[in-house]
Amino acid sequence: MNRVLLTASILLLSGASWAADDPILQRQELMENMKDEALKPLVGMNKGELPFDAEAVLASLAIMRHVADEAPGLFPVGSETGHDTEARSTIWEDWDGFEQKNADFAAAVDAALEAAPSSREELDPALKKVLGTCKGCHDDYRVD
Repeated sequence: MNRVLLTASILLLSGASWAADDPILQRQELMENMKDEALKPLVGMNKGELPFDAEAVLASLAIMRHVADEAPGLFPVGSETGHDTEARSTIWEDWDGFEQKNADFAAAVDAALEAAPSSREELDPALKKVLGTCKGCHDDYRVD
């Protein structure tokens, strides 16, 4: 598992952060990296478009867990506008709800990591729960 976490960290951090001082750019980069390095492989494997790889599943889920840890800190007051942010003002108006959605996402990712899916059939229900928490947050806190 340590090798999986190391690989996930390297993948996530490989897009050197040129946005180090701007929380909007940091969160956009974090989410874009999660999409490219975690969501695309997981969805591709789940749909049968990519061969199933249990280590890649765990690496992708580890990236998602990292995002759950980092994301709330990238929404400080004052970062409501700029850089074509897709963050809705409801994040700051309902901070407790936003944090709960993030906690739900983290719990779903933790459950998927604990399940350690070893086949597409095991990945499907875990991924549906994780993606459901993504959708729940996006529905309430992200501009389409």
